[in-house]
Amino acid sequence: MTTVATGHRPPSDFLALTEAPRALFEFASFIALRPAMAFLPRGDGHPVLVLPGFLASDASTIPLRNLLVDLGYDAVGWELGRNVQITNARVNAMGECLNALHQRTGRKVSIVGWSLGGLLARELAKLHPEAVRQVISLGSPLTGDRGISKVGRIFEALNGPVPEVQRRGRFTDLEAPPPVPSTSVFTKSDGVVHWRGSIQPEGPERENVEVLASHIGLGVNPSVMWLIANRLAQPEGEWAPFEAKGCAAWAFPGKPVVH
Repeated sequence: MTTVATGHRPPSDFLALTEAPRALFEFASFIALRPAMAFLPRGDGHPVLVLPGFLASDASTIPLRNLLVDLGYDAVGWELGRNVQITNARVNAMGECLNALHQRTGRKVSIVGWSLGGLLARELAKLHPEAVRQVISLGSPLTGDRGISKVGRIFEALNGPVPEVQRRGRFTDLEAPPPVPSTSVFTKSDGVVHWRGSIQPEGPERENVEVLASHIGLGVNPSVMWLIANRLAQPEGEWAPFEAKGCAAWAFPGKPVVH
């Protein structure tokens, strides 16, 4: 969105070039461990809206959504095609999708957003807090500084230096956290979005959780699946910070010191 000078740089070329093979390994691990994922924390049936990343569609989130359905959630995609342009019409359509799911189920909706989808999830929660239970973002750019991303120039080519939604006075404070519980999942080996750009200010009902993953593999990485299942299984109104315990602790390196 609007460029902000922060001194951040995009990830290294090495990390970007190794994204594809790392993601393939993560997907293979997902397939191999999929039967064991039946033992992940089960849900209470509440609705979950899953938003795809930049240039991606609902097809990219099928493995995650199928897993969430098997765990007992009413998990759906946004059904809005590819995530390319951030227009007022697109934002309104996302709001309609969220509110329709909220009204159909009579329950607040958890939103899981991958990359740009996570930024959109947070903005949706700001616009419709009464309909949102929590937000989980995966490797998302939580800032207006497009310099943190390897695809910043592509985004500008498709949306312009100032996207339509911001020209109309919306999405003007991307750094502000949503008024609902939020978990930002990041990886220091992210080859698309610099990990520092995925850090939100910690505070009540806000957290940052580091995982060992590629950016492209975040939507299938087994440890991320465990984390998402853990976050979604919390009883409504009883959100607590994530803690990796026992043998699972190795998959979550800990919290960074952010300067």
